[in-house]
Amino acid sequence: MKFVFVTDASTDIPEDLQEKYNVKIVPIEVRFGEDIYPDGLSTREFYSKMASTGLVPKTSMPNAYKFEEIYKEFYNKKDIFVITVVISMELSQTKIQAQMAADDLGMKNVFIEEGKGATIATGALIVELAKFAQTESDIEKIKAKFYELREKVKLFAVINDLKYLKASGRLSGASAAIGSMLNIKPIVSIVDGKVVNVAKCMGSVKADAYLLDNLKNMDTTRPLYLLHTDNQAKIEEVYAKQQPKIGNNSQEVNTCEIGCIVGSHVGAKCYGYCFFQA
Repeated sequence: MKFVFVTDASTDIPEDLQEKYNVKIVPIEVRFGEDIYPDGLSTREFYSKMASTGLVPKTSMPNAYKFEEIYKEFYNKKDIFVITVVISMELSQTKIQAQMAADDLGMKNVFIEEGKGATIATGALIVELAKFAQTESDIEKIKAKFYELREKVKLFAVINDLKYLKASGRLSGASAAIGSMLNIKPIVSIVDGKVVNVAKCMGSVKADAYLLDNLKNMDTTRPLYLLHTDNQAKIEEVYAKQQPKIGNNSQEVNTCEIGCIVGSHVGAKCYGYCFFQA
């Protein structure tokens, strides 16, 4: 049995991992004012435009047609099974669009579920599931592994400016208000599919220490992802300082830049970790 993985563009899986694990990406539209980009923008173009325009970008949920365009290639083929994992239903109704596409086609060889996360938290889940599927062909066992992994993937990020999360409705105005306080570094996570402000740290040193503290129960047999929005030097600096305390030199570490979809909601210069709990 051959497995194909389908997800939406918000998952930010690096291109080399997309190719390695046969992951197909459904594009998502991004808008800057009246300028519309149906397939999104590269990270360089996106963060440059965000800085030059000062606009808060908007995104549109991918419709069923976009999923159908990918599904048609694999529709009810006996030797292929399609596993679709998308952004949290608390953040977008994308799962419904994927299910509509499968239903319209009468597609039987597909599994569709939300990852209960966003950006590389969902991407990491897909990658680990794809690894499992390389040695396991039983669909029910793969589904069980998916639900097991979904409970273990964690993401913590230091946010530079909460106005983007507030503007997009992903965070309440009351929570976002702390972002205006002097030298406060808000840290967000995704809990039960929702973006939650989990800490307010005074300055970068304490924020970085908070990130490290949350790695205590990390499963070092699975990858650690260094995530950022146009801030690679910062997260690599943080990791270089903390790596001796993390302790496993053999752990796979991937650097992941958050793209234009989630970047529209968190803004530039954020950084953090994504990992699996032991």
